[in-house]
Amino acid sequence: MTFIRACQHITNYTAGHETRSTLLGEARVAYPDQHIEADNRLSWMLGKLGKKYGKDAFYVHLKRDVEATAASFNRRWGRARSIIDAYTEGILMRPRERGLEFCADYVDTVHQNVGYFLRDKPNRIQVDLEEAKTGFRRFWNAIGAEGDLEAALAEWDIRNNPSVSPSMVDRVRSFLRQI
Repeated sequence: MTFIRACQHITNYTAGHETRSTLLGEARVAYPDQHIEADNRLSWMLGKLGKKYGKDAFYVHLKRDVEATAASFNRRWGRARSIIDAYTEGILMRPRERGLEFCADYVDTVHQNVGYFLRDKPNRIQVDLEEAKTGFRRFWNAIGAEGDLEAALAEWDIRNNPSVSPSMVDRVRSFLRQI
């Protein structure tokens, strides 16, 4: 959400979050020209993205601390439209199992999928959310963005969708060191 809110200060692009997430087939990835889209489910649509845009699009891989991400997903079990439930129940076929190991596996799988997809894409950037302002400024310059950069950077000071406490992150780190 924060990435898109920051992008909405760009005047020569449109920006949206999960704007085509309910569509099927080619319509799922039919974004307009000069559009920036954030949708974590696109990590499962990489074949469609590659077929439609190939090496012509500019790809952004937003990355966040693995432990913090796994802890966040661990708090989302049983929520409507939870990607972690869908992954564990539908992909792994383990419908009654829950736990940090599944969350960590999901995060690792997504990172591997995206990394493999981006390996030959010349127009790409990784933005580490722990250094979001620096990464976003690089992104802004790379795409030739116009607009209010300072307002865009200020969006990174607002916490959107908080779902994890620092103590949960510590517990996840401890768990991941054990596996």
